[in-house]
Amino acid sequence: MSDLKCSDTSCEKPLNAAYWEAQYKAKTTGWDLGQVSPPIQAYADTVVNKNSRVLIPGCGNSYEAEYLMEQGFTNITIIDIAPTPVAFLKEKFKNNPNIQIVLGDFFEHQGNYDLIIEQTFFCALPPTMREKYVWKMHQLLAEEGILAGLLFNRTFESGPPFGGSKEEYEKLFAAVFYFIKMDLCDNSIAPRVNSELFIELKKKSIS
Repeated sequence: MSDLKCSDTSCEKPLNAAYWEAQYKAKTTGWDLGQVSPPIQAYADTVVNKNSRVLIPGCGNSYEAEYLMEQGFTNITIIDIAPTPVAFLKEKFKNNPNIQIVLGDFFEHQGNYDLIIEQTFFCALPPTMREKYVWKMHQLLAEEGILAGLLFNRTFESGPPFGGSKEEYEKLFAAVFYFIKMDLCDNSIAPRVNSELFIELKKKSIS
């Protein structure tokens, strides 16, 4: 895989802070469920080590992070490029030492994590950036770290969101991840029934 650069207009737009900030200001946030996604909630309930270093990129209002803290997780980092949700979350969790809230570009973020949760971040990136996403996830994960969450199992006429298929994702991740799970969800919210794949991928060691 190549380390892709995002330079054309269609690629820059979804990662532009002003673009995403405008969506929050206009309240055109159709991806926001208003709650933790049921498949991610179910997965979080299976994670034994509550001290796992967890990252949630493109966190938005981060109901997932809130749920993790309610379950006793102690080391959570969330990042978003839009100032509005970050400011909201910093105020909301200002007295909670178990969460770090970062305003910035995921692709410039540095860290080392045991678990990264994917929730409507991958689909916000143009397909031309998907290889870069895979490599960045690989870089941020500790040895045998896990990438878990949701990918759309459908296509869209225009995006974001940008969809795809299981076959595409298998080809995309195979070089640097082992597949623990990539299955159609049986617990999606009603509007997304039969449209979501739950993934659990383990980092490969590569030379």
